[in-house]
Amino acid sequence: MEKFLYTPNTGNYNLLMAYPAPESFAMASLGYLWLYREADMRDGINAIRAYTDNIPSIRSINAIAFSMSFDFDFIGVFNILEKLDIPFYSNSRDESHPLIFAGGPVITTNPRPYEKFFDFMIAGDGENTFTRVLDILKSNNKKHALELLADVDGIYIPQKSVKKYTAKLDNVIYTPILSDKSYFKDTFIIEIARGCMNRCAFCTASYINLPFRYYEYEKIIDAIELGLNYTNKIALLGAQISAHPQFENIMEYIEQKIDSGINIELGISSLRTDSVTPKMVQILVKGGQKHSTIAIEAASERLRKFINKNLKEEQILNAVKIARENGLKGLKIYSMIGIPNETDDDIQEFLNLAKKIKAENKGFSIEFSFSTFVPKPQTPFQWAKREESKTLEKKQKFLEKELAKIGVKSKFSSIKWDYWQTILSRGDENLAEFLTAVYKNGENIGAYKKALKETKPDIFKAINGFELQEALPWDIVENYPPKNLLINEYKRLLSRI
Repeated sequence: MEKFLYTPNTGNYNLLMAYPAPESFAMASLGYLWLYREADMRDGINAIRAYTDNIPSIRSINAIAFSMSFDFDFIGVFNILEKLDIPFYSNSRDESHPLIFAGGPVITTNPRPYEKFFDFMIAGDGENTFTRVLDILKSNNKKHALELLADVDGIYIPQKSVKKYTAKLDNVIYTPILSDKSYFKDTFIIEIARGCMNRCAFCTASYINLPFRYYEYEKIIDAIELGLNYTNKIALLGAQISAHPQFENIMEYIEQKIDSGINIELGISSLRTDSVTPKMVQILVKGGQKHSTIAIEAASERLRKFINKNLKEEQILNAVKIARENGLKGLKIYSMIGIPNETDDDIQEFLNLAKKIKAENKGFSIEFSFSTFVPKPQTPFQWAKREESKTLEKKQKFLEKELAKIGVKSKFSSIKWDYWQTILSRGDENLAEFLTAVYKNGENIGAYKKALKETKPDIFKAINGFELQEALPWDIVENYPPKNLLINEYKRLLSRI
C-alpha cells in the first residue's frame, strides 16, 4: 500500500522515472522519490515509476530518467532498456526513441563511462536542475530540447565540460510516498543536512556535496509533523547530521513527542564518533533503536590522521561506553582495509582496539564491518593506487581469524567486487563496450573477467593510479573544491606519513 503526501498532477508528456534496482530499493531512495514528486506535480508531465522488477506497459514514452547511486547500477539501466526494446547506445537511437538521461552521485563523480548511453546527464544536486529539464522537455522536440539543455547549469552533454550544480537548501526534502514495499517499510525519511565538514580523503559523499549545508530548524520540525500524520517511523538523514547547529533541539523535540505518549520509531543514519552524547543515545533508545553505527575507518591513529579522520582512540572508546551505558545493545563499527600507506602494524591495531572495547564493555555487542579501499574521483585520494587483491585477502583472513578468537564479530565486503568497482569509478568513455559485454555475459564476477578478455579496455591507471599533473577522465566535471585544491590536500596528507 502507498500513501501519497502530495497531490499528483498529470499531462501528455510521458516521463518514465526509472530506478535501476528492485522496487524495494527505489521506494527507500529519498533522492529518486523526491524528483519523482517534482515530476508528478509538474503541469504537462505524466510521471511513471519503473524498476527492474516492475516496468509498467505504456504505449509511448517521451523520455526516461535514470537515477544512478552506485557504480554497478549500469546493470539495472541496461536491464530496463532491454525490456523496453531500446538500444543501449545513444547513437543507435533515432527520433522514434525517447530521450534517455541520468543523474545521481555516480554521474556527478564521473560521467565518462556512461556518456555513450545517455543523451545528457545531470551533474550535482538535482532538485532545481531537474525542474528546468522538465520544462524544456515537455515544450520542445528532441533535437531542440538538447540544444536548449546545453545552456542549463549542471547539464552534461557528452564531450562538453560541465560545472556541477550546487543547490541552496530551502524546502526540506522528505519521503513523499510511504510504501510497505520499501526496504525501510513505511518510514518517513527527512534530510536535515547535506555534505560533511570532516572531508575524509576517500569520501565522495563529503566532497561532491560541499559546502556543508543544512535546513532551517523550523522547516525540519514542520516536516516531522507532516510525517507523523502518516506514520510513526521517522528517520533523520545526512552524512553529518549532528553538525546541524540545532541538532540537539531537533532530537529534544522528538523526545518531547515520545514523552507525551506519541509512539515514534526513530532512526538516524549513523552516530558521529566524536560527538556521541548520553542524551542523544537516550533519545534513540526511547525511539526504539537497539543498535547503531559509528565509523572509524582505521584503527591506528597514524592512519586516521593520514585520511583526515581525526579521531583519538579515547574518543572511540568513549563513544562505545556512552552507547552501552545509555541503553543501546550494540554497535557496528565501520572500518576499512587497503588504505594507502597501510602497514601490518595498522592492521594489528584493529585487534588491539577490539580487545580494549571488549574488555571495557562486557555483554555489549560489537561488530566490525570492513570494506576495502576504493579510490574515488573528486576526492584527494583519486590519484591513489588500489591495493592488490592478494594482499587484501591476506589481511582479511588474518582479521577474520584473530577477531573471532577474541569473540568479536566481523563482516567484510567482497574484495573481488571492490576491484571491479575501482575500474568502474575511475574509468573513461572507452569502458562502454566493456560494460555492455558484462551485461550480456551474465553480470557475475565471471562476466567481468570474460568481458575484459573480449573488449580489452585499458584499466591499468584505474587500478594503479594517476600522476598528479596528468589529465583525468572526470576533469570534464568542474567540481568544488577544484582539482588544484585536491592536489594540495593530497600532498598535505602525504606529508603526515
